[in-house]
Amino acid sequence: MQIPDDDSETPLQINIVPMIDVIFAILAFFIMSTLYLTHSEGLPVNLPSATTAESQLPEDINVTIDINGDIFLNRQPIPLQDLEGAVQSLVGSKSQTLVVINADEEVTHGKVVSVMDRLRQVAGVKLAIAVKKV
Repeated sequence: MQIPDDDSETPLQINIVPMIDVIFAILAFFIMSTLYLTHSEGLPVNLPSATTAESQLPEDINVTIDINGDIFLNRQPIPLQDLEGAVQSLVGSKSQTLVVINADEEVTHGKVVSVMDRLRQVAGVKLAIAVKKV
């Protein structure tokens, strides 16, 4: 007498629905986490708004003027009289270097102009002022 084997009649199946759910959950996690990644070179300041703001190419040098009037070169504090020499050493032999000025909107106009004047004395420097796009 032969005993019927029920297992041999039922084909084996792999249920992929839970695997698809896990893949979508991982994908959603990576999408949401990349939304919070930002590239900020300067110190946090309140930038003024401008309707004609444009994105620039990746910045090489950042000069930040905070609300107290303190000057920072690539996040390192620096006195105004040393700014020109430090930027010259960073520029080196490059023909064109973009220097972005991040100035708080409460900083006096004279302070920003004095920083710009020092930076314009360095050969091969192009200046840009960071603003928030409206």
